[in-house]
Amino acid sequence: MAPLKLSKSQARKIILHAAGLAIRGQFGTGCEAVYRLIDHLGFVQLDTNYVVERAHHHVMAARIPDYQLNWLDELIADGRIFEYFTSDAGYIPMHNFRFSLPIKEAFSINRKPLMPAEGRLMKQVLDRIEREGPLMVGDFENDRQEASTGWWDWRPAKIALERLYLDGKLMITRTKKFQKVYDLPMNLVTGDTDITVPTPEEFARYVIRRTLGALGIAQVKELSWRARYVKGNLVKRELEKMVTAGEVLTAVIDGVKASPFYMLHDQKTDIELSGEAFILSPFDILNVFRHRLRDFFDFDYQVECFVPAAKRKYGYFSLPVLVGDTFVARMDAKADRKQKLLIVHNLHFEAIELTETTIEKIVDALKAFIQFNQCRDIIFKRSNHEAYLNAITTEFQ
Repeated sequence: MAPLKLSKSQARKIILHAAGLAIRGQFGTGCEAVYRLIDHLGFVQLDTNYVVERAHHHVMAARIPDYQLNWLDELIADGRIFEYFTSDAGYIPMHNFRFSLPIKEAFSINRKPLMPAEGRLMKQVLDRIEREGPLMVGDFENDRQEASTGWWDWRPAKIALERLYLDGKLMITRTKKFQKVYDLPMNLVTGDTDITVPTPEEFARYVIRRTLGALGIAQVKELSWRARYVKGNLVKRELEKMVTAGEVLTAVIDGVKASPFYMLHDQKTDIELSGEAFILSPFDILNVFRHRLRDFFDFDYQVECFVPAAKRKYGYFSLPVLVGDTFVARMDAKADRKQKLLIVHNLHFEAIELTETTIEKIVDALKAFIQFNQCRDIIFKRSNHEAYLNAITTEFQ
């Protein structure tokens, strides 16, 4: 079958619809909408950065009107989602639990051989949790032999807990302060959950379907990145079989040199966007692959919290602002939770002309973002476009 020919505008709409950003409330409202969104994306990345509300909550709040932070906890308590590490740490639907098993096996097999003392410590840690129930790293003695040398210099008990988690012998829940609690899988995985290990071919096809469902349109490199726990060119081989069977379609995008692109055969293509404004997390599914932002949206973006302060252009934690299918600004913000104040250190507008209606949509998104961050007010420190900033600030006076 000949590849589908799509304009860049059509491709943007497909990508945004797949990401759940065609219209706010695309997955409905309430706790059930949170589950539907996670089940659609297959994986929602979590992050510990707390400059504004954490990324996993941010992803939900951008898409679900009147989102409540406790809804994620309810889904975990009900055994409908679980936390695990794939490309990053994130939330996964429990009915996909079996597809975490090849990743756990890969972690166990591919790590360097354990020293005898490390193996003994892991057994001791696991035995204690089996006897006492869920524990946190603070429940273990400080077994560090030397002073810490930095953030990632974990003490042995912490390393043992994390290895057991990655191997699948332990699972994680979180306290209200976002601290990890380690527990046995038998206490968290519901009894009707399929725990059969998929074949490598099944796992590859799962990743292909999940990635295309969340990205809308993707290249082999994005699919392979998500499936890097399978060896060789298995993803590419299974993808070719799926194309031959008509389950996956190929596409070329006018104005985008890279090809071919792939999409699911039932991917909706006649999509209308609401034109609403979305303030997005740097770790949103839309922003994970920076080259896609450049190729499809002409938006050059980087998370500058990983950049030395002297080299930052826009700010420590700059949030992309999307209106319709266009990134119009990036906002470096911080929630001062004691003062109930959202501080915008820098609101940088892209080199495009904004209408009065677009400004109003940005204001609406800012008001929702203030409330989501449990703040009452907002202040702006600086911007590269005084006229736009003045038009926005007047709405908060």
